[in-house]
This record gives sequence, C-alpha cells and structure tokens, in this order.
Amino acid sequence: MTADRSTAYLQGLVRELCKLPRETEWVEFKANNDHPQEIGEYLSALANAAALAGKTRAWLLWGVRDDDHALSGTTFDPSTAKKGNEELESWLLRLLEPRIDFRFDAVEVEGQRVVLLEIAAAQRHPVRFSGVEYIRVGTYKKPLKDYPEKERALWRVFDRVPFEAGIAAQHLSSSDVLRLLDAPAFFDLLRQPLPDGHQHILEGLADNALVRPCPAGGWDITNLGAVLLAHRLADFPGLARKAVRPIFYRGRTRAETERELEEPRGYALALDATVRMVMARLPAREVLEGAFQRARPDYPEPAVRELLANALIHQDFTVTGAGPMVEVFEDRVEFTNPGEPLVPTDRFLDSPPRTRNDALASTMRRLDLCEERGSGIDKVLLHVEAAGLPAPAFQVPPGFTRAVLFGPRPLTTLGRQERVQICYWHACLRFQQHEPLTNASVRERFGISFTNRAAASRLIRDAVEAGVILPRDPDAGPGQMQYVPWWAAGSAR
Repeated sequence: MTADRSTAYLQGLVRELCKLPRETEWVEFKANNDHPQEIGEYLSALANAAALAGKTRAWLLWGVRDDDHALSGTTFDPSTAKKGNEELESWLLRLLEPRIDFRFDAVEVEGQRVVLLEIAAAQRHPVRFSGVEYIRVGTYKKPLKDYPEKERALWRVFDRVPFEAGIAAQHLSSSDVLRLLDAPAFFDLLRQPLPDGHQHILEGLADNALVRPCPAGGWDITNLGAVLLAHRLADFPGLARKAVRPIFYRGRTRAETERELEEPRGYALALDATVRMVMARLPAREVLEGAFQRARPDYPEPAVRELLANALIHQDFTVTGAGPMVEVFEDRVEFTNPGEPLVPTDRFLDSPPRTRNDALASTMRRLDLCEERGSGIDKVLLHVEAAGLPAPAFQVPPGFTRAVLFGPRPLTTLGRQERVQICYWHACLRFQQHEPLTNASVRERFGISFTNRAAASRLIRDAVEAGVILPRDPDAGPGQMQYVPWWAAGSAR
C-alpha cells in the first residue's frame, strides 16, 4: 500500500468492488457495524482468505449494502472510534499477530460516505486476532482450526509465496512507478545503460521481478522492488519501519544517545551510504605507510559492510514495527535485525547458507552489494583477525539476531570467554582453509611472541576445556598437537 490515496483512486476502487457479483472470501460489506471485536476478527479472516485466494489485499467496506452492493452510506468513523479509552486502530494493532499492514480510508461516492479498510494478505503464517486465527468460508467468518483442510492449504500457499514476490504498491501508472523507485540507480549498479523510454525501463525492472503488470491495468511494485529501490521506504507503509537506522551513543551504554538517524531509501541505495556514515564516526589511528601518515580505522570497513548487508538480507520482514539497526558505542558496533537466525550462531561459518529472502540476497549479490553466498562471515572473521580485534559476538535476543563488532583491546583485558571465542573462530577459519589450529597460529592471532608460547598453550587449553575445539589427533606428541572446531573432529583426521 502506498501512502497516497487520491479521492479518484478510492472512488474507483469502491465502484470496482461493488461490481463483484457477490461477496467474495476476500471482500466484506457492512453498513454501520463498528464493533471492535468484530472488526478485529474480520482483519484476521480476510487477511488469511486473501492469501488463500492468491490476492495481495482484502477489503472491508462500510456503507455498502450486503445483498445488492448498493451504496447506502455509513456513520462509522474509524478516526474517532475507540475501544475503552484506546484508539480503535491502536487496539486492533495490539491484538493482531503478526501486526499486518492495514489502513482505513473514507471517501464520498455518489453522495454516500463509504469507509474502506484495506488489509494486507497474510504472509508466512496465519494472522490471528486476540489469539485466534480466523478464515472466511463462503461469506461466513469462522475459526481456522475448525477447517483443517483450509489451514493445510494456507500453509502450502505460505511455502510457495516468498516475501519478495508480494506487492508493495499496486495499480500504478508508469510515471508513478518511476517516481517511487530509483530506476537509474538500479541499472547503474548492474553496469547497464538506462533503457530508452519509460516502457523499456519498466520492462527491464519487470525482468528483474521488481515490478510486474497489474491485472487491473498499470503496474504493481513488488516488495523486492520497493525494499531495494524506494526513494523513500515510508511511501510503502508495509515497509516504512524497515528503513536502516544508525544510532550513535556516548559511552558504552544506551543511556545517552548522541544522534539517531534514518537512511530512508531502499537497501540498494542505503547500504553504501550507511557504511560511509558509520565509518565516518568510528575512531581511526595514524599509521606510517612508507613515507606517509595515513588514518587507519579501528574497525575494518569490509567487516562493517558485510555485517550490515547480512542484517538487511536475513531479517524477517513479517516482524512489523522493527527494522535493521546499526548502533555505534564507544567500544563496539552492534548490527541488529528482526528475526532469529535459521542456523545456530556457532555454525555461521560452516553451515550451508540459508536465508528467508533468497531473491533479495540474489539480487544484492548481482548488484555487488554483498558477498557471494556463504562467504560473508568468512570475510568478516578474516578482516577481524587481520586487524587484531576480538572475535565478533553473535547473539539471539528473543525475536532478533545481533552481531557485535568489538574495538581494539589488549589481550590482558579480555575475559576468559572472550579469549575462548577468539580461539574457536580462529579454529573455524583455519579449518575452512584446510589448516588446523596450532600453538604457532594462536600466537600469531593474539600477537604473542615465541618466547611466551606457554601463554598460547594456556589459551588453547581453555578453549579445549570449554569444548569449542578438540585435538585433531589426541595421541600426537605435545609439540605436534593440532586442533579443529568441535563440529569437525570426526572428519578432520
């Protein structure tokens, strides 16, 4: 749904819906029934029914007669309606799970006031209201659990239709599409000349699944097109909260925010801009390179870029009200995205790559905005090791994924668990390169001298005791001991 709804558009929509020969499972007509519980149940039922019918939207209309679809007008006003002391829209949103996109509009058609409730179709799992999932059966609203065949069919739909294929805005003119999306930037990133004329530009976007012809005429913008190329994600209410938010704090806590920004554009446009914004605020040291003094950032830019790209690509777009964040503290940078990871965090390096958003990941790789499939965390860890930084931390707060990139710290200030994690990820990297972890490699990783190799042995012992690395050959002599990650022990001999 786009933010703008002209009167002419709304009037045309009402007339088209009234032409339907009967109530469908994704459209409901009412007169003045404004009972909040009933509205909430219809939100669930219509969202689920629209998904089952292959529609991107469902509608509930007030001011249209149920039997013959004649305009009758309504006194229902959603802007003033309340449930108790809470505004109706806020109350509905609070009881919906997930919090799908919906909007109320009022318009006068042929002298009659009509209110439309436009509802986004369910995605990924059924929508429930107040803990109950509903579905439309004919023209009736029923609990979904009472119709297991429809529930099974609905889950098959969710398995077939990825987020990127959904519609972010529909029934647009070619000029509206090119106003909302930055098409020149897309072809520039592809290193292709901009096609000549609106029609050829739109055909090029359609070839890349960013737009598609609308059955009612004009064009639809897909979620993939909007999330990548929007001039302003706020123009697409279902994606408005998915804009990247860089937040800068004073000190090491969130107690004092220095500055909070938002990169309003789609990710193909926002990624590099956000990385530049973050890198400009991170500390750097003067180093001598040849005859010149140069500023070297404390944090490697490729690692910052890759962790941000991961946060964008792997987020769960069905989690509403939350989007990707980059938080910069005095001693670390945190990258957070909605959605828990699909693989355990300690297997990020070796597990086959999995993502909720294959089309988004594939397109961003084609645009050279992220690494090849499965190589991103390798790159992060390699740059972290080269910079001598502590190992990144991968955390899973409920419903979210967070990657933490730490600033430079001396070995003596690191806690035991931090040293163990450095050894673990070092062993993972070495195994990926067909090399074991050794005393020598640990000394190099921690910057320990040969004369202090006993310190490296203590670090290895701590990691073995923690169970994150294991001897490659337990019978090897003390000077020949080699180690691999715990998950590789059986295949490393």
